[in-house]
Amino acid sequence: MKGKKFWKKCMLFDLFCLCLAFGLILTGTGKGREMKQGLAAAAEKLEKTRQASGPAQEDAKASERKKVALTFDDGPNPQYTPEMLEALKERGVKATFFLLGQEVEKYPEVVKQIQEEGHLIGNHSYKHEQLSKLPMEQACSQVSRTNELIYGITGVYPSYLRPPFGDWHEKLDCEVNMVEVLWDVDTLDWSSQNQASIVEKVMKNVQENDIILMHDGYETSVTAAMEIIDTLKKQGYEFVTVDEIIFE
Repeated sequence: MKGKKFWKKCMLFDLFCLCLAFGLILTGTGKGREMKQGLAAAAEKLEKTRQASGPAQEDAKASERKKVALTFDDGPNPQYTPEMLEALKERGVKATFFLLGQEVEKYPEVVKQIQEEGHLIGNHSYKHEQLSKLPMEQACSQVSRTNELIYGITGVYPSYLRPPFGDWHEKLDCEVNMVEVLWDVDTLDWSSQNQASIVEKVMKNVQENDIILMHDGYETSVTAAMEIIDTLKKQGYEFVTVDEIIFE
């Protein structure tokens, strides 16, 4: 509807231009001068209206985009995370990386690169243990220790937590003030390590505002992620970080 209104205004503006041309012929008469002044005022008003329509159209287009979030667990990996970052940069895509504390300790430079390139960093616990099977103190330590490690490198405490196996400790909410992030599409890329299989799982199941679970520790995950991005972009999807899915 907004598009139709915009084009209607453009047609009116073109009609106005014809009237203006006719008015110029009459400029030698009093009526011609009055007509010219009136048309000039109308022209200014129409131009302001047309300029205002531009941002409105852009906002409408933005609201029509289908959003989807790529997430990567278990990193950082010293080889494949930088490869993933380079491929994401080439495509202008931002993703979310849920990091393991023990890997953060080993590869702080990769963590810094993830942050510097504008991606969102989340917490995936310290050792990838099932939090619900740990005593409360140990479960909280898995999360808080990783938060401190990430903060020490980036200067920012993570706000998002993906518990290993998607298994949330029932009482951890009282101890950890973070947003739990699960997923909608599980590629099982760690299991198959097969590009075609990974891509097929996404294409068969993905919908608007879905969160896709992948890992950045395998070459096949890197190549599959790039094929997924290229294909979904052609289908009108926009890739965002998980905070944009959860809160918008």
